Amino acid sequence: MGALFALLALAVVPFLILGVAFKALFALILLPLRIVGGLFKAVLGLIGGLFGVVAGGFGLIFGLLAMLVVFVLLPLAPLLLLGGIVWLALKALSPAARPA
Repeated sequence: MGALFALLALAVVPFLILGVAFKALFALILLPLRIVGGLFKAVLGLIGGLFGVVAGGFGLIFGLLAMLVVFVLLPLAPLLLLGGIVWLALKALSPAARPA
């Protein structure tokens, strides 16, 4: 029984070596493509990172403007509306200057 397993192991070993050889061959063939792909990934990552920083800066600016509108201008809106109404009323009641 042990001899049968040894004989079977000896029959399988060449196929294992052939499989490893094919994997090594394919790895060598695909290595340049993997290198080029890695370079593209690095370059696109750098470009995307730079655009992300720029977009993040714009997002920060727009966020601060939105906070200004919400927390400063909206609470003042009723006062601005009343001030506009009073200004229009005073302008309507004052006599217009007539050219001579």
